[in-house]
Amino acid sequence: MQQNTLMEDIATASDWVVRALNSSGYKADYTLESMREIDRFFQEQNTPTGLLSQNRGSILFALGAYIGQTAIRLRGGSWQTDDADPYGEVNIAVELADGTLFWPVVRCIKRAKEGEEESIYAYLLALLQ
Repeated sequence: MQQNTLMEDIATASDWVVRALNSSGYKADYTLESMREIDRFFQEQNTPTGLLSQNRGSILFALGAYIGQTAIRLRGGSWQTDDADPYGEVNIAVELADGTLFWPVVRCIKRAKEGEEESIYAYLLALLQ
């Protein structure tokens, strides 16, 4: 059985997390404002019984995919992936049209571990200025 490429997984995961967030009461619509909803999701669901308590890696990957897709839609750019990297899901990066490089899954991991000071909204706002 052939495995999906990271590029295929990014698109699938982003679409999935948009549906999941919207069905759970979070507005995910590929806007900068929706990053506030991602922060709210982390605030409310990064608990011992919250949604992030199960399938954590898959959810963090999907959130990172959504954040990257949002940045690309807002400012242009492309994904940088390496299917040979054993940590490829974590190391996916976005290169914005102006050459700025960022790692949305790494940022989601930091947000989950360190809390509000690692705001996704503030991070994307600064990147897209």
